[in-house]
Amino acid sequence: MDVLKAENPDFAQAVKAVVLSMPAAQHLGFEFGRIAPGEAEIIQPYRKELTQQDGFVLGGVLGSLADFAGGSAAGTLLPAGWVNMTIDYTVKILAPAKGERIIARGRVVKAGRIMTVAAADVYSADGAEETLCATAFVTMRNMRVPQTAVSNA
Repeated sequence: MDVLKAENPDFAQAVKAVVLSMPAAQHLGFEFGRIAPGEAEIIQPYRKELTQQDGFVLGGVLGSLADFAGGSAAGTLLPAGWVNMTIDYTVKILAPAKGERIIARGRVVKAGRIMTVAAADVYSADGAEETLCATAFVTMRNMRVPQTAVSNA
């Protein structure tokens, strides 16, 4: 497997800043775990308001976490001044998700200048025990941030 290299030496800080500034990410209340070039881990503590009546985390929440993890993994490889946006994602739910936390681990499958394809596995976790509950493919569109957006920030 190829070793992926980040073009931006501050990739971890850049990815966290972009993602955690998003209202959807703030609403979900997740946090980042491990971040490395081409990889990102997002941890969602259990919250009752993200579940259905039986206490299992909703599939839409699992999909959102997979999308954020895959997109964040792709974002680690972007040059400074670039961001990405989801074009498409497909999620397959494999098992009910219920635990102390949900962990989404994204990884880049194929990096490109304009598009990047990533995958994400989503686990429910209790203590050290993890159960794979969903897997996803995420396609991201990479783009340079317009200078006016950067100077107005």
